[in-house]
Amino acid sequence: MPSRVCFVVGARPNFMKAAPVLRALRAADPESDPILVHTGQHYDPEMSGVFLRQLDLPTPDVFLGVGSGTHADQTARALVGVEQVLLEHAPALVVVPGDVNSTLAGALAAVKLGIPVAHLEAGLRSFDPTMPEEHNRRLTDHLSAVLLAHSQSAVDNLAAEGIGGASVHLVGNTMIDSVLEHVEAARAGRPWDAFGVEPGGYGLVTLHRPALVDDPELLRAAVGALVELAGTFPLVFPVHPRTIERLAVAGLTDSLERSNVHLSPPLGYLEFLGLEAEALVVLTDSGGVQEETTALGVPCFTLRDATERPVTIELGTNTLLGLEPERI
Repeated sequence: MPSRVCFVVGARPNFMKAAPVLRALRAADPESDPILVHTGQHYDPEMSGVFLRQLDLPTPDVFLGVGSGTHADQTARALVGVEQVLLEHAPALVVVPGDVNSTLAGALAAVKLGIPVAHLEAGLRSFDPTMPEEHNRRLTDHLSAVLLAHSQSAVDNLAAEGIGGASVHLVGNTMIDSVLEHVEAARAGRPWDAFGVEPGGYGLVTLHRPALVDDPELLRAAVGALVELAGTFPLVFPVHPRTIERLAVAGLTDSLERSNVHLSPPLGYLEFLGLEAEALVVLTDSGGVQEETTALGVPCFTLRDATERPVTIELGTNTLLGLEPERI
């Protein structure tokens, strides 16, 4: 076992993927002293602490405060920051979960210093070159010495790109480990009461990807469809900061607030998971939500043209609507 392992996380989904691995590492070697680096690529000072506490994660050893910006700007700042951490601590292995800009930056910083990389959630492919995450996934996989895949399709994708053998391990989905560990506590919190809705009687909405929310016409069509759908059953819509801004600029917030759509700021992990577990349906453009709803047996409808998680389609729990809000 490596003497010291560094975990680089940058966005909230990374926490859910890394938490079970950190706990397993400590259980296997109580003397281990892992380093947790939070790049702050997606950072809300209130929500970050909630996620750490609810997932039983330690306070990050290093917070880089990268913040928002262009893809190049985020990646560059994370690359410089992670490199300094690695030079100071000299870990034996760097673990990078997911597919955000911090994932690629952590992998690049490590390999240029001769430190092996383990990619947690390796092998996912949407085959959609317009998705920034697709490039992060591919490049990180080709930089990694250890590839931790969560599905056979991911293993097959890696093999098709010439990555295989002893470096690839089919280990399962650590995000779902987090779901299964916390779902009963999440239900016990009854987060639906805060919105005046009943279990099994509401839809849950998450929308944040630029392809949808940065297009004023698509966003307007999506809001119109949500308002119409909310005439059938109430919707709970925790709104991503990016989406809040785009709705305000497009003058669409009022129409949602006047309808049976319950808007809220971003929620903690347990609050969102509880709502997700008891939803009638979930409408999203997220990647991880597609997997979580599949594990929970909740029908999911995804406003994207492609998914890097095709197993959710194959199992019949997820339906791709495309970037066609009228299909809502």
